[in-house]
Amino acid sequence: MTSRTVMIEVAVRGLYPVMLIASLWLLLRGHNAPGGGFVGGLVAVSASAVYAIAFGAERARRRLPMQPPSLAAAGVLLALASGLPALLTGLPYLTHPWITVPLGVTDLPLSTVMLFDLGVYCAVWGAVGGYCLELLGVDEGKA
Repeated sequence: MTSRTVMIEVAVRGLYPVMLIASLWLLLRGHNAPGGGFVGGLVAVSASAVYAIAFGAERARRRLPMQPPSLAAAGVLLALASGLPALLTGLPYLTHPWITVPLGVTDLPLSTVMLFDLGVYCAVWGAVGGYCLELLGVDEGKA
């Protein structure tokens, strides 16, 4: 192991969680401002790619919440399911109703948009991240 490899590994150990937190911040910020599931998912893919470069594609794949195809499929299903509450209330599919939950000192606005964005986030992380990890695995000669 060269000193460059050690330096990359040490840097990525700190960078990976920061990138995932940033991806979640982008996911949540997108409900009331530009951003959301797609860009948050891309940042999560970037975190996985950086981890794979430092530690190998298989180790990075094990850090995902699910195997990439399952993560992508769960994300698509969640995004599709986010439109069902509108149908149950007689609204067009993918009309996203909002409710406000009073918390005493403030109100918390909630919507099925959050489920849609989470689905997109998971679909992007699973599909693009899985593809990226496969390419990096080929480069390692293990895919």
